[in-house]
Amino acid sequence: MNSKYVIGLDFGTNSVRALIVDVAGGEEIATNVCDYAHGEAGIIIDPKDPDLARQHPEDYIRGTKACVQQALKEASSNKDFSPEQVIGIGVDTTGSTPMPVDESGEPLAFQKEFKDNPSAMAWLWKDHTGHAEAEEITALAAKMRPQYLAKCGGTYSAEWFWSKLLHCLRVSPDVVEAMYTWVECADWIPGFLTGTTHPDKVKRCICAAGHKAMFNPSWNGYPDVEFVGALDERLVRIRETLPDHAYNIADTAGSLTDAWSKELGLPAGIPVAVGAFDAHLGGVGCGIVPGVLVKIIGTSTCDMLVTPMDKDLPDIPGLCGIVPESILPGAYGLEAGQSAVGDIFNWYVNYINPGGDGKGSHEALAAGAEKLKPGESGLLGLDWHNGNRTVLVDQRLTGLLLGMTLHTTPAEIYRTLIESTAFGARTIIERFVEYGLKVDRVVNCGGISVKSPLVMQIYADVTGRAMEVSQSEQTCALGAAMSAAVVAGKANGGYDNFAEAAKAMTGVRDKKYVPNAKNKAVYDRLYKLYRQLHDIHGTKEYSENLFDLMKELLAIRDEVRK
Repeated sequence: MNSKYVIGLDFGTNSVRALIVDVAGGEEIATNVCDYAHGEAGIIIDPKDPDLARQHPEDYIRGTKACVQQALKEASSNKDFSPEQVIGIGVDTTGSTPMPVDESGEPLAFQKEFKDNPSAMAWLWKDHTGHAEAEEITALAAKMRPQYLAKCGGTYSAEWFWSKLLHCLRVSPDVVEAMYTWVECADWIPGFLTGTTHPDKVKRCICAAGHKAMFNPSWNGYPDVEFVGALDERLVRIRETLPDHAYNIADTAGSLTDAWSKELGLPAGIPVAVGAFDAHLGGVGCGIVPGVLVKIIGTSTCDMLVTPMDKDLPDIPGLCGIVPESILPGAYGLEAGQSAVGDIFNWYVNYINPGGDGKGSHEALAAGAEKLKPGESGLLGLDWHNGNRTVLVDQRLTGLLLGMTLHTTPAEIYRTLIESTAFGARTIIERFVEYGLKVDRVVNCGGISVKSPLVMQIYADVTGRAMEVSQSEQTCALGAAMSAAVVAGKANGGYDNFAEAAKAMTGVRDKKYVPNAKNKAVYDRLYKLYRQLHDIHGTKEYSENLFDLMKELLAIRDEVRK
């Protein structure tokens, strides 16, 4: 009974997970997942507006209660475990997923008149309704505050905080009149657990503020009043509610309240860490250090790097920001990613349903795709079904499949969709390297990295880099649990820093996916064609004629088949 445990809460796109971890060795002794009740797989959508994606904050509270209680029940089957041995809680969420709250910090969606109003709910990361506002913010920042753009990759995204807020101002005057401020899901959840949701008390994390809301210590926090007022005068009162300081995951959001202690069956007063986004804590759960690129592969992907803060960094176009201490204390955090990966595979299986029931499952299609050689299908795709997050930062781009004939099979298309996401991943890696950052290792996490050897091998062959896979299947939740161990501190059975926590609690699997030289040679040729499609559809500067592209695809196909 001397062991100590921590809980990581992982609030994803469709569900919330509670993970209970032994601090000493990182053993994951219990986990439970609770699906969100509202909407379609937890997402409120609008058939008339495919850009809209919201969540009801009530699901966060219900999900917390259900999954923590069940995880504790599962853990209690271990005779060495007692809830009294839990020393802290960490939280990760999707993002940017902000929501309007009233003057007390209560989400407007909790009020009777707004309970069914999507504008009063949490605006999920994949909500792109603010795409026009994102372009407007980018244009104004380029004119007034170019330094703002320089630290967020040169283009402001529709997936981010100010785009969503500005769009809300223009489409939902009733919500605008009732709201006091906006709070990220990553900040509000630790707040309700610690009784600090009041706007004057909530601790806003540097992760969300820096990567999605143009926060930077070098200009004293969030964008200044003059800038936001130039966008819309009504933003000024919101800006005045935002603090000039943000916190990292080594900071404590507060202590678990008596009410939540009783609700969950945990000790009152244990620390709750400041929140962060799932991808950033996924990096932590993979043991991220300088030189290690962590790929969190799920419905979308995030690609994370850290580098010491004493190192001068160039501004890198197309990134989701370079932010001090957004991943690890004492290091710059760099974020990139793809707006859809697993979502693309699921779209093909669930919406297109190729081959009918059974024949079009992930397993059946993967088995067929695995028999194909690179280039054999004669197909090439663009992975933009949900826009492009990096390096183009353009949510008004769409997917593409080129090279189809009357003989094209479902398995060929499935493999091409995987390859298209691998080409997108290579583009991101090359952007990092182009600007002088080292990528010595690539560590993958998320369900796809564990369940799909096909995807991992294709990624290795396309990028020409070995693909390692995190030991944990729940790396984001593990990273959140590690933040709980650090805020608890060594004196209480935790750790004094993340280096100590990572050494004890993280690792990679023995299986490593090594590039196949023959496959890589074919993929190098296909990647050149991918970049032609990428640049002609994604940039204004590209002017090369593509007359030969389809013919080169067929030439590669014919060579491979021979």
